[in-house]
Amino acid sequence: MSKEKAQARREHLARMRAEQKRKERRSALLMWGIGGLVIVVLVGLVGFYVVNDRSQKSLDGVASFSYKGSEHTWDKVAYKETPPAGGPHNFYWQNCGIYDQPIHSEHGVHSLEHGAVWITYRPGLPQADVDKLKSLASSDFMLLSPYEGLKADVMVSSWNHQLALTGADDPRLPAYIKKYKQNPSFTPEFGAACDRGIGTTAAQQPLPTPDPSLDTHAEVSDVPTPGASGQPSGEPSIEPSATPSAG
Repeated sequence: MSKEKAQARREHLARMRAEQKRKERRSALLMWGIGGLVIVVLVGLVGFYVVNDRSQKSLDGVASFSYKGSEHTWDKVAYKETPPAGGPHNFYWQNCGIYDQPIHSEHGVHSLEHGAVWITYRPGLPQADVDKLKSLASSDFMLLSPYEGLKADVMVSSWNHQLALTGADDPRLPAYIKKYKQNPSFTPEFGAACDRGIGTTAAQQPLPTPDPSLDTHAEVSDVPTPGASGQPSGEPSIEPSATPSAG
């Protein structure tokens, strides 16, 4: 009996050990399964965030045009786009800065030719949104002004490029500025100034009258080059005018 009991005990212990091993294997598989699922979920979430973030900041919706630079005119221009993103423009450019009232498009377009980015917004946009736009437009080579007749609450333009935005918080706006502001590939007169030009709004001053010293039909290279004023070649020499509102 003692041998039978001992054998039975050994068999019982063997079964217990086997059962314990099965439990351990199941636990390990369960742990690995849960860990793998967690990893898959995390990878999926990160991937979704990256794709979603890129999608939100995508500039695929930017409209492109093919206006050539250096087309100066004293006349008022009927632009095809609202606001314009290129085309003929006044000999004087708009000082880059923040304006609380509309500016002449003919001056704004000239600033685009120099590499500026122009943010325009519908009049009546909530002040909190305008303040956000002012923060973005506070750096150099930036223009900000209200504009009647926009197809979106906020539009951003540079020479030959334009994007309609969902609002002041649209994540594509900083991405647009980063890509297009002062980009040599898109700037007909890269290196030209965005100050020492016109600093008044459309209501404060009409479009300048023709300067008899300038040939309005000449190529930009034929326009008299200024002397000590520091203006780029092909631009009229003008004294600094009123600075835009920082409001």
